[in-house]
Amino acid sequence: MANGPLSGIRVIDLTQVLAGPTATMLLADLGADVIKVEPPGGGDLMRLARFAKGGINSSVANANRGKRSIQIDLSTEAGRGLGLRLLAGCDVAVQNMRPGVMDSLQMGYEDAAAANPEIIYCSMSGYGQTGPYSGRAAYDPIIQAVSGYVALQVNPEIPIPDLVRNGLVDKASGWTAALAIVSALFARSQGAGGQHIDLSMLDTAVQFLWPDGGMADTLLDDDAREGRRLSTLYRLTPCADGHIVYFVVSDRQFHGLYRALGRDDWVDHPQWGTHEGRRGRSEELGALLEEEFAKWRVAELAPRMHENSVPCGEVTAVEDLHDDPQIRHNGTLVEWDHPTAGRIRQARLAPRFSTTQPEFRPSIPRLNEHAGEILAELGLSTDEIEDLRKAGAVF
Repeated sequence: MANGPLSGIRVIDLTQVLAGPTATMLLADLGADVIKVEPPGGGDLMRLARFAKGGINSSVANANRGKRSIQIDLSTEAGRGLGLRLLAGCDVAVQNMRPGVMDSLQMGYEDAAAANPEIIYCSMSGYGQTGPYSGRAAYDPIIQAVSGYVALQVNPEIPIPDLVRNGLVDKASGWTAALAIVSALFARSQGAGGQHIDLSMLDTAVQFLWPDGGMADTLLDDDAREGRRLSTLYRLTPCADGHIVYFVVSDRQFHGLYRALGRDDWVDHPQWGTHEGRRGRSEELGALLEEEFAKWRVAELAPRMHENSVPCGEVTAVEDLHDDPQIRHNGTLVEWDHPTAGRIRQARLAPRFSTTQPEFRPSIPRLNEHAGEILAELGLSTDEIEDLRKAGAVF
């Protein structure tokens, strides 16, 4: 049995692509036994991604570590019976089909709760289980567009909206689902029983955006001072040979920036030296700062900024992260050998627990890899398993 705070919890993972699998991998990283139920054919759609090695590609690897895989055709009567048997013996089920699909398969929450009243059943969807958009197809970039992210993703110097070019909403939804599931498990331990969690990517995206992205739209009274969008303060600044991101707000931070740039004369400048002096002159000061940054190489300027306590960071390529001294110190990235896919580098679970630290699970399931052991755990005989295969329920 794995270590970790969720050791002893069994999860049936009926999800595909990124949001759902991210949620269930977090539960696996925390010590849960996660059984990934995959459809017939190619299994999880992410298995169709190119550049696979030994039956594993990076998309599958980075959202399914620590799980076990079984293929079940839930559209068959025998497959549904097997699926309900799995649900009857689990603590948690997670699905991200379009609303109504699992109900049509007789494996929705009502069916699951009838077999297992204590089940925590999480339904993830693009827009929610009901409502005018509930039937729409939804993917991360679509939700980014309709939830405000694209409109905010604008460089003030080049005001063209853009996407956040990774699955931001998918991953936020996965983390939110995991939090909701763990909360429901805690409530169950206090006597609340099982329950259904309805989580939409749209709601997650707006909630995730709002603390800073919604600042200008939070205080609604006419006499309230409108908050400033933090996005307008973000700066990606070109140097002579690269870029630095910095974020300065206080006089002290501005003074540190001036000293790092070799412009100590600006510290006591009547306009640039104080907050009041800079008010309303951000474009003018920004142009001057851009000229100064262009005189420096990143490797020369960044250390000077750190020495002067200026919040900043060099723009680092993903392929260089493993060489970053702090990431190496933290052990953020882990390398291990998969039996068929070879050498793999992945990010570990971020939180560290002083008492119930989960062990890193160096495993990624090949499609249907664990069917035999999962069926045996259900108490099925060899003949019963063979009958299921002949019926096309399992493979």
